[in-house]
Amino acid sequence: MSRLKEKLAEKIPAYRERVTRLVKEHGDVVIDQVHVRQMYGGMRGLKSLTTDISYLDPEEGIRFRGYTIPECLEKMPKPPGSEMPYVEGHFYLLLTGDIPSTDDIKDVVDDFKTRSAVPKHVFDMLHAMSKDTHPMTMFSAAVLALQNDSVFVKKYNAGLSKMEYWDPTYEDSMNLLAKLPEIAAYIYRMKYKNNKIIKPNPDLDFGANFAHMMGIDHPYDEISRLYFMLHSDHESGNVSAHTTHLVGSALSDAYYSLSAGLNGLAGPLHGLANQEVLRWIQQVMDKMGNTLPTQEELKKFVWDTLKSGQVIPGYGHAVLRKTDPRYTAQRDFSIKYLPDDKIFKLVSMLYEVVPPILVEQGKAKNPWPNVDAHSGVIQWHYGITEYDFYTVMFGVGRAIGVLSNIIWDRVVGQALERPKSLTTAMLEERAGIK
Repeated sequence: MSRLKEKLAEKIPAYRERVTRLVKEHGDVVIDQVHVRQMYGGMRGLKSLTTDISYLDPEEGIRFRGYTIPECLEKMPKPPGSEMPYVEGHFYLLLTGDIPSTDDIKDVVDDFKTRSAVPKHVFDMLHAMSKDTHPMTMFSAAVLALQNDSVFVKKYNAGLSKMEYWDPTYEDSMNLLAKLPEIAAYIYRMKYKNNKIIKPNPDLDFGANFAHMMGIDHPYDEISRLYFMLHSDHESGNVSAHTTHLVGSALSDAYYSLSAGLNGLAGPLHGLANQEVLRWIQQVMDKMGNTLPTQEELKKFVWDTLKSGQVIPGYGHAVLRKTDPRYTAQRDFSIKYLPDDKIFKLVSMLYEVVPPILVEQGKAKNPWPNVDAHSGVIQWHYGITEYDFYTVMFGVGRAIGVLSNIIWDRVVGQALERPKSLTTAMLEERAGIK
């Protein structure tokens, strides 16, 4: 048994006892109320899900197992000579709640290597798809194509105690995660680089190997590690996380569950936001004659945008009330590695100009930038100019969090999710409308 799996197994009995006691002795405690506006507003803000993997703090941003992003970047072990932590170590943290040692990380790195080989039939399927197929369709289909190897399905069909559901789910999740960097990079090289595939390097870690297979030199390995970490998890109510959990609650295996979550991530209101921001920024550049505007020119452009009824993409957040720490982490990287990039300079100007204008306008609850205001700019700088691929990279990172979540769902025996629906007439009656 690997060190990671052994550590996870050690934690399970006490955690199960904790949850059992909470439900048995305090199951009638009221946590929240449901309002009509929430039923028609996407259940926004409704406290009805659980996760210990991450929590979105309004002031400090996302906390991974209680640690802020700056704390994770400081405390997590890093590959020799690198600035950014191991992706494998971040996965260890999400799964166990513990900061891993160097030996712990080496164990996960080695374990992933033994699981990373992608079956040939997956690549054959990708080549059989139409050349104009969206890369996210390819990515989701590739995940499904691996489902035939599901350990959970085989053990469940053979007869498996509910208390042991987590074990084959762990195995499926590890097998799946280990293959995702190669699948994603393969899709990119096949679709956008004339099928000039770069084979994986078994001596590299998760983030560095992805950069290698993409064909992009240092420091892209650093931003890959950072990118996958920052996009890994965001509580359990976002579309990709909730969908993965929902499908998994039917005891669908990790492959079905993650593929469904990726399909949700492909929506323009979720995983496509970063490319929409970049597209808007480039439109600003075009309108300014591809030159950097003055602050006064940019202020006028922002005001004109708002007065026309449009929003400033990448600004504002449903929960956060300050600059997204994921934005800050990427900004710090850009200040060091691409300070002269024209688009980054415009992003920096927007950071100075937009928040005061949104405060003056008085409509935004949070005038500060979120993660999407920055991530696309860095990818463009390193030559990934194909917008459609951005959400695939998002999907690789998000898999780390959502698969950690469904492993723990199986630990506590999360029930089949089945909320009750009411008709509009029933709601009108409750509201006293005749």
